Amino acid sequence: MEVNLKILLADDSILIRKKLRSLLEKCNCKTIFEAENGNKAIELVKLEQPDIVFLDIIMPDKDGLEALKEIKEFNPNIKVIMASSAGTQSHLRKAIELGAYDFIQKPVTLEAVTNIIEKIIKE
Repeated sequence: MEVNLKILLADDSILIRKKLRSLLEKCNCKTIFEAENGNKAIELVKLEQPDIVFLDIIMPDKDGLEALKEIKEFNPNIKVIMASSAGTQSHLRKAIELGAYDFIQKPVTLEAVTNIIEKIIKE
């Protein structure tokens, strides 16, 4: 089944964006945008109004927590999934307080991405 969601991937690592994109394409997500930092992510959120944002916590220019706050102020309905590597547990608590929908641990797996997409579609 085709998933009719607009998705933004915000991560400063091109490799992680590529991997996430290929996982999302396996989940039949077709409309995917990419941002390499928090500022670009906010620009794209305002331009494209995505349904879901995969947001890295540690990024240059503007980190994921600052970007999350601005995204939620712009549109509280956007589902923001924080991506974090080990050792960012305190950031995750803060992200949940700021309104993050969920989070995934890096390295990102197909199972984790599939679970989140399915959960969002069911809502």
